[in-house]
Amino acid sequence: MIGGLRDVLFRLADLGGPVVLILAGLSVLALAVILYKLWQFTVTGVGRHAALCDAVAAWDAGDRAAARAALARSTSYLKPVIDMAMSGQRNAARLDAEAETRFARLESGFRFLDTVAQISPLLGLFGTVLGMISAFQALQAAGAQVDPSILAGGIWVALLTTAAGLAVAMPTALALSWFEARTEAERIFTEKAVHTVLSPSGADPVSASVHGASAHA
Repeated sequence: MIGGLRDVLFRLADLGGPVVLILAGLSVLALAVILYKLWQFTVTGVGRHAALCDAVAAWDAGDRAAARAALARSTSYLKPVIDMAMSGQRNAARLDAEAETRFARLESGFRFLDTVAQISPLLGLFGTVLGMISAFQALQAAGAQVDPSILAGGIWVALLTTAAGLAVAMPTALALSWFEARTEAERIFTEKAVHTVLSPSGADPVSASVHGASAHA
């Protein structure tokens, strides 16, 4: 198995040079990160906040017992943030910071995927330029006995690196765009949930009546 892998690597190096090997390595790393992020999003429960939504809705309606019961059923990674808000933490900045800490874990690896998506086409173009230089050098060395197949073969090998760069960049960019969209949706949901709990309509009726009586006194 190791011998077969070595043969494949040698063949890639012969066809596209070291640039293709670099792109192959980046593709393996990018695939590993994408699979890890899919696993992380699944285990964390991204997008699955049914019980949390019920808790926020019950709190907004003034039913504290139902809100607490729904929150206890929740397995969302955002549960601690909403629990802090319902437990009397009225500092929105503190709650936002707690939420951002959790979003930072979801966004880990995004920068690497973005780098791969941006640098892969450039590496492919770089390999193409190097291949074209080699092809024209071979053409020059042939002198008067120019064989068109020499130039044609050099060109298709050179263009192979561009194709490889695009093949790595496009799926990586699509995966990153999907991950970013899901994370942004989570951020919007959290902001809405926290502000709903902290809004006056979500205030404790008993506390509101006490504050009202104090104001009239």
